[in-house]
Order: sequence, then C-alpha cells, then structure tokens
Amino acid sequence: MATQTKSRFPSQLATPSDLKPAAAAAIAEAINPIIADAFALYLKVKNFHWHMSGSHYREYHLLLDEHADQIFAMTDVLAERVRKVGGTTIRSIGHVAKLQKVSDEDRDYVTPLDMLKELVEDNKNFAARQRAAHEVCDEHKDIATTSLLENFVDETERRTWFLYETVVGAEHTA
Repeated sequence: MATQTKSRFPSQLATPSDLKPAAAAAIAEAINPIIADAFALYLKVKNFHWHMSGSHYREYHLLLDEHADQIFAMTDVLAERVRKVGGTTIRSIGHVAKLQKVSDEDRDYVTPLDMLKELVEDNKNFAARQRAAHEVCDEHKDIATTSLLENFVDETERRTWFLYETVVGAEHTA
C-alpha cells in the first residue's frame, strides 16, 4: 500500500525533500508572492519600456529592457525552487493578481520621469519583501532559497540605485 503524504499539496506534486511538509508550505507561501511581484513588476517595466518617449528615449528604453530581462529571469528560478522543496507555485494571471503587491499602471500616459520614480519605489519595496521571504526560508534552514534571494535582493538594490541616479540626474539637468 502506498504511503500517503501529510503535505497539503497533491501527492503527485509533493517532491521528495528533507524539509518537512510544513516548511515546504511556509516557503511556498513566502516565495509565491515574490514570484507574483516579479511578474507584475516585469509587466510594468515592459509597459514603461514600450511607452517611453522624450529626449532620453533610447537610454531609458534600453535601461528598462535590461531591467525587465533581469526581473523575468527570477520567475522561473524561484518557481522551480518552490517545486524543488515540495511546494506548488503560481498557476495563472489571476493567481498573480491575488498575490502581487506591485501596483498596476494602466494610465494612458505617464511621463518618463514619473515612470522611473515609480520604479524606484517599486524596486525598493520589492527588496523589502524579498528580505521578509528570506527570513522565512532561513527559519526553515532552506539555504538554497536564501542564497537565491540574497542575489535577487542585490540585483533589486542595483536596479533601485540605477533608477534613482537616473532620476536625480534628470531632475538636476531639468
């Protein structure tokens, strides 16, 4: 007779791990909102990339494209990490919408400087949420996920810094 897992996840998706099912659930609960935020932030950055205009068009357009690629790269790594520990992850745009903290930007027009300022705040707040998820993973001794998050926090802080310096430079020359 097959042994039943005590995980809250379907047995077919309960990847074997030395982490307890409660740890896998807590890690998934901490990381899935980070994945949702990465998807939401990716789309916002691409929105701004597509709708950029003005005298710094090329510079900002390229910067945002670089940032979008970096953010999108996080999603698969983190989702696969959730699966590796025995959890389940994002399933749909609706699931992303339920979990995301990054606000959508649906206005017809946003000035280039306002786009960058909004992304400074989004990235700063995203780093804080990654740190909170890191604490959960650290508490459950999930060193692989904490290590990933440490790198992603560094990348997020770098994006925040670049965007901030770009804003300051644009305001200084205006």
